[in-house]
Amino acid sequence: MESSQANNVPGLDYWLKWKVLVCALIFLLPAAVAVILLRKRTSAGSNPLNSNDLWVPCWRNLNPKWLLFYRAIAFVSMSFLLYEVVAAFGFFVFFFYTQVQCSLLLNVHKLATSSFYGESKKYSKQVHQSFRTMLALTWFDNNLVRKANSRTIFSLYWHLELPLPIIVYETCGGAVMLTDIVFWGLLLPFMTGENFQLTLLIGCMHSVNALLLILDSAVNSMPFPWFGLVYFVLWSVAYVVFQWVLHACCFTWWPYPFLELSTPWAPLWYLALALVHIPCYGLYVLLVKGKHAILSRMFPCSFVRAPMEKKHA
Repeated sequence: MESSQANNVPGLDYWLKWKVLVCALIFLLPAAVAVILLRKRTSAGSNPLNSNDLWVPCWRNLNPKWLLFYRAIAFVSMSFLLYEVVAAFGFFVFFFYTQVQCSLLLNVHKLATSSFYGESKKYSKQVHQSFRTMLALTWFDNNLVRKANSRTIFSLYWHLELPLPIIVYETCGGAVMLTDIVFWGLLLPFMTGENFQLTLLIGCMHSVNALLLILDSAVNSMPFPWFGLVYFVLWSVAYVVFQWVLHACCFTWWPYPFLELSTPWAPLWYLALALVHIPCYGLYVLLVKGKHAILSRMFPCSFVRAPMEKKHA
């Protein structure tokens, strides 16, 4: 059996076909552009990501502990759901983009809860008051911010060199939209058969992930800029490279039919997958912008609008 599987492993001629090279360019060129943009932002020294945005709610009278409590519940719920999927289908499920994305979503809640629980516990009351004060100062006079108390600024604007939870959050926003749209709009209507049937567990896996992240976005004050598309693209490219490496080494089966390279439509499939990242990420950007636009009008006294959103309104 092992010898037959080894004989089915694609050879060098398979990887040198023009279709494979075109597919490689389709996802490597966006990855190169993403790396260039990321290096430019890093070299420019601009770091708009604020670690305090991770655990400060956008609701005026909501204590940050409630946000951390929700994320702990979301982490446990998603862990249980992922455990049930692994128990039912085995670790083989991690070859699929959905389960990898759900693991990434788990890290959002885990990192957000564990990394900042100590800071939230120590500065919850102080930061909650300082946040509103600093917002007012930023909106009316940026020069006053420089004259503010240094200890307040340090406790409120404590920057991380690499705020990983916020980067993972922006990546998950696009990945959640991509997995659920592809599943409910493409896989389920057109590829349901003997080898693929919708069950309650699979349906929950492709709906609870988006629900938990959207509820988190409704409470947190984290921005969702278009630059996060860079992280989303790099994440998807890493998954495709992972599948290609597996296919080159030992596996001849593809988890998704549109990743198959032997079909004549492979370049079109890869091009469509590359382009669909833009509307999927843009959909979550619209959700976050809609949150600020709608909730700030419905609850003007309770909802704290971020300075960035207020500036562009």
